[in-house]
Amino acid sequence: MFNNDHKKLRLSFNKFHDVVKNDMPEYGEFCLLELRDGGYTGGEWCPDRNSEKKKTVSGKFIRGTADSIPVEEVAKWHSLDKDDLSGCLENAEVNWINLGVEGDDIYSVLFKDFKSTRDGDYPRDDQYCLLIMMDGGLGAGRWEEWSGEDKGAFIYAPALAMHTVEKVWAWTALSPDRISIEKEEEENERIREEELNRNPSTDPEKFKYGTDIEVYYEKALEKLRVEYPWATVTQMKKSGKWVITPVHGQYVFGLDNGTIMGIRQIREWKDGNTADEFIDYLCGYAKNSVRDSNPDKKFMLGMDIDVYLERAFENVKKDYRWIDKKTIAKSCRYLIKQVDGDWEFVRDYGKDSGEYVCNCSSAEEFIKDVERDYQNVALRSNIVVDVYKVPFGRIDIHGWGLERYEFSKMKSGDYKVDVQAGDRVTGGSREFFITPYCFEAKTYEEFLDRYLEIVPGGSFGLYKEDFLPNKELQRFLGY
Repeated sequence: MFNNDHKKLRLSFNKFHDVVKNDMPEYGEFCLLELRDGGYTGGEWCPDRNSEKKKTVSGKFIRGTADSIPVEEVAKWHSLDKDDLSGCLENAEVNWINLGVEGDDIYSVLFKDFKSTRDGDYPRDDQYCLLIMMDGGLGAGRWEEWSGEDKGAFIYAPALAMHTVEKVWAWTALSPDRISIEKEEEENERIREEELNRNPSTDPEKFKYGTDIEVYYEKALEKLRVEYPWATVTQMKKSGKWVITPVHGQYVFGLDNGTIMGIRQIREWKDGNTADEFIDYLCGYAKNSVRDSNPDKKFMLGMDIDVYLERAFENVKKDYRWIDKKTIAKSCRYLIKQVDGDWEFVRDYGKDSGEYVCNCSSAEEFIKDVERDYQNVALRSNIVVDVYKVPFGRIDIHGWGLERYEFSKMKSGDYKVDVQAGDRVTGGSREFFITPYCFEAKTYEEFLDRYLEIVPGGSFGLYKEDFLPNKELQRFLGY
């Protein structure tokens, strides 16, 4: 544990490099940057492809997704990856740390006013900061209030790669930039908007039926029932919920798109000027969701959920031969119940996770959804007894690199494949069951033709010509 008082700390960088052709950081090195306009920020050095062939420095310093600094805007850089302050921070008497040798001819920059989230001090949202890490290293990142499991975090690379608050010992703000300035302007605009909306005005033509949105839904419902007698307001709202809310000091009709990072997202209706025009628009907007909610089509097999589940089970059992109802019952529970007055297919995730309404327009669609859940449960329940890792070189999959391609033999004698791809900061994987139909093939080549319909080479990086000469894989699959 560090004994230093971060509030008194001064951190002096006494060695900077000029941006010149033969004196740049290594690829992926994270640096403190002095900009040509006198500001300071940070970033991960990413030279352009073929930059070595160019006469001048070419590339950018990456700070996050769609957030980078062109090298042309940078005057000097100092690597943050090579300093360790641990020894100094363990000494309570140290309040000034020099990084590099001091001298009259040495370029020096001083940072102070360090704060800690442990004291309840947080940066402004989108503020870019210099960081002292809990391991004594240095870093930088842009503060995101809603990242890091909603505790906030410092974003430093694409795909929200972050330094969480637990990893950061102290921080101090670097220079404002376009992103942080825009964020501050957004906050000021939000405050002005709140003030305007304290006493909103009402257009009498647009709101001649009042400011209760349910009145407009009921009037639209009357019109829809001429063509769809089963229509309900609940069905209408499946396509999106319209509200009446103040915007810029005036009531408007708006589509409520939920809340993102604490800000309510409203799409204002601008396709007319009167209440009756909005009602006609609402009919058209909700028509598809009402049409697809016909209970006769949705519950064509009746109101007993077991009938639908039995159909799904029998379909899955054809390929996933080891599956049993006892295993499924532990993970998948479905109901038919009323939600806001309408009967719905509902998946029950248990006491802690709640319920989820299955937005299915027909019995067939619901059964297909259940089948996918049953298949996932079946794969998880079948123990892997042997694995073959396919060897491969560098393979690019739409910007991601192939990281893993594994065939697994399961206890039942069936096979599955797991494919994983990613870039430097994130990734993803998918698991596929190799159906018995593939193994009905007489030859290995015929098997590959069938297999690649499930895991196509264009999507997952390996093609028939890659697998065909692989004798080890051929033996592993029993050919």
